[in-house]
Amino acid sequence: MTNTPTAHEATTTEGAKKRKLSTRARLITGGAAVAVAAAGTFGAVAVAATPAAATKKAGASAQGEHLTQSTHLTLDAATKAAQGALAAAKKGGQKVSVAVVDRNGNTLVTLRGDGAGPQSYESAVRKGYTAVSWNAPTSELVKRLQSAPNLKDIPGTLFLPGGAPVQAQGGPVAGIGVAGAPSGDLDEKFAQAGVAALG
Repeated sequence: MTNTPTAHEATTTEGAKKRKLSTRARLITGGAAVAVAAAGTFGAVAVAATPAAATKKAGASAQGEHLTQSTHLTLDAATKAAQGALAAAKKGGQKVSVAVVDRNGNTLVTLRGDGAGPQSYESAVRKGYTAVSWNAPTSELVKRLQSAPNLKDIPGTLFLPGGAPVQAQGGPVAGIGVAGAPSGDLDEKFAQAGVAALG
């Protein structure tokens, strides 16, 4: 007598095989996933290490004649200069705005005095930018317009008295711009007071 499995036993046996296969398949798939993840992690570490190594190499070759340094005014010094200019204007009974820009023309500090006109803010920034760009008081630069009138077309500049450069070892490290007084001469006097505040 042969043992022929019933339909129910066949189904149960088939289900057990599938479960066994499923477990085996899961183990194989899981192992493959771990291997891929490990490889990916190693790849990520290798990729992450490459730029650092490249940077180190690049840093090693960029020395000596390939580099330049520049001196910049600190934020504390810029604030002191702006406050000095604003105090001089207040003492003179004038309502002005003061701006201090760094060596690259970026604005470090702006102070708008009580009652200063809305146009004075931008004018002060542009005067400071102009002074540091040419390393000269803007009252001197106004005179240059007679021989080079196109200078006034350079973006960001304002060729009116009221800007003064801050120098270190003869080179510009910042520019102070003042605007809002009834005359550019007064603006420039206050800008120079800001430079003097730095000693």
